Amino acid sequence: MAVDVRVIERSDLSALLVALREAGYEVIAPVPGDGSIDYDVVTGDGERPAGFSDEQGPGAYRLKMCDHELLFDFAAGASSWKKFLFPPSLTLFSAQRRQRSFEVLPGTADPPPRAFLGVRACDLAAIDIQDKIFLGGAFVDPSYRQRRKDVFIVAVNCTRAGGSCFCASMGTGPRVSAGFDLALTELKIGERHCFTAEPGSDRGEAVLARLGSPPAGPALEAEARSASARCAASMARQMVTDGLRDLLVQNQEHPRWRDVASRCLACANCTLVCPTCFCATVQDVTDLAGERAERIRVWDSCFSAEHSHLHGASVRRTTRSRYRQWMTHKLAYWIDQFGTSGCVGCGRCITWCPAGIDITEEAAAIRAGGATTTAPNSGG
Repeated sequence: MAVDVRVIERSDLSALLVALREAGYEVIAPVPGDGSIDYDVVTGDGERPAGFSDEQGPGAYRLKMCDHELLFDFAAGASSWKKFLFPPSLTLFSAQRRQRSFEVLPGTADPPPRAFLGVRACDLAAIDIQDKIFLGGAFVDPSYRQRRKDVFIVAVNCTRAGGSCFCASMGTGPRVSAGFDLALTELKIGERHCFTAEPGSDRGEAVLARLGSPPAGPALEAEARSASARCAASMARQMVTDGLRDLLVQNQEHPRWRDVASRCLACANCTLVCPTCFCATVQDVTDLAGERAERIRVWDSCFSAEHSHLHGASVRRTTRSRYRQWMTHKLAYWIDQFGTSGCVGCGRCITWCPAGIDITEEAAAIRAGGATTTAPNSGG
């Protein structure tokens, strides 16, 4: 069935924010902050980062101002939408002393319905993966379910690849295909600055109807598709996924693991910026008077020694074993658990690694070296 693609002029984009707020959504969108693109609540179009672009590479990121007035001419920053669905810190419950007893109180309050404006294809794929993790099994995460159920997603098709992007080879971008309510493609053709708008749900259709946007027409639709195709073709990195799961499983003792461990700082940056990593731990804290206690879930990482601490000792004692666990789980065992790779090709782990370790290079090096003897997932 043909999709009714519309066009929104740049000058009319503020009407989209108004329509989303009038529909009851708190709008979250990209904003510049701390030298990177972040995501935060916006109330007006003037808060959008017009004219920003970025330069990215292994261990390098620079946000810069440009002469253009494009709103989405940047790739993924350090933050992802994960922080709104799976928060870095979440109070599960608290307990307050009441004379000789205590009262159990609810934890962090659920947020209002939210609209995510500016979700890239890689991050949309990451949200789909986390849906499988937190909602798809026998045990559902109630906080994630509550935060996820009312989210209105305005996706943005990428027209420029970042220096660390490799989503095209992962089959996750740069153009969205499903899971969105609206999908925008930003175009600058001569003096005209506009967006094609493709609905992906009944809610998206309703918002477009409220805007009264005219049809985009065949020329603009074709240009939007061409812009995404040029973006895909320009990506300098790729991950060869054919046979990758078996390759990693059969190379537990490959010498490349020791090589990468000599460079890896085990700082956990790659897991913290990853939009799909979901390791967490639970902390119990009390005040000094012993009147109040809280149980808090916080992000953790498989790079921390405590994460694999079982029966009095860490199972993965070395950086080599921790990096191997992270990469093998992400690209191999994740498929066994959830039916999909845990990598969406956003490139964040490459950009924000202080040692400049490139996961695509590591996978290619193991592939080039051939298979070695399979070994169990030991702490060596």
